[in-house]
Amino acid sequence: MRLIVDLVRCQSYGQCVYAAPTIFRFNGEEALEFDYAPDDALREEVERAVAACPVQAIRIGLPDAAAPVEEGS
Repeated sequence: MRLIVDLVRCQSYGQCVYAAPTIFRFNGEEALEFDYAPDDALREEVERAVAACPVQAIRIGLPDAAAPVEEGS
């Protein structure tokens, strides 16, 4: 799982920190830090954080896919 956080949209309300403290935290008063690739076992916690964000700055994305292999060069 991959987390996508729009830091321009984020207003530092901190609801994600309360909903998923093992994934989101503040460094200082307003600088949000987060685990951009949390373990799938934390999905429920991540979903709570996504739902709790009042400005909808958090999304769950797809994990990075491996680059396609080109055949015959």
